[in-house]
Amino acid sequence: MSDAIVVLGAAQDNGIPTPILQERVTQARLAFESGLAPLIITIGAGQKGDRFTEAQASHNELVKEQIPKRALATIGIGTDTLSSTIAYTTWMKLKGLKSVIISTDPYHCYRAETEARDLGISATCAQAQNGPGSLKETGFRYIIRETGAYLAYETVGRFGIHLSDQIKK
Repeated sequence: MSDAIVVLGAAQDNGIPTPILQERVTQARLAFESGLAPLIITIGAGQKGDRFTEAQASHNELVKEQIPKRALATIGIGTDTLSSTIAYTTWMKLKGLKSVIISTDPYHCYRAETEARDLGISATCAQAQNGPGSLKETGFRYIIRETGAYLAYETVGRFGIHLSDQIKK
């Protein structure tokens, strides 16, 4: 049992989770319904001009899926994995929470868990089973991107140099 489940943000479209975010929400819901944690934290900011944050889109979807509002915390901060992790781990520490299940894509889990542990929170992962972020759907480009992002975190991120893992269009 963990203290919380966190849904790492991903793109949303006018408050509707994209398929990647929807699968993260689904895995968080399944973990919650299995009794693995009493709380789900949704995390993630919005892009310029957005009416909703990633955290709000995830929160609204979980409410729609019958998760009680009292079991949800929404943190509309974080534009990449590290800034999101800093935000939710800081919040968790303020609440006395020490362990988390991270709901994200399989190839993203290792880096997400490492960042949480480095910030003092015990972490495991609930991997996306379906959708574009799942093992069966992920392309070579995503594997290369995630490997590069992990190496960047390991080499400079731990020294306080923050390189965003976001691809700007």
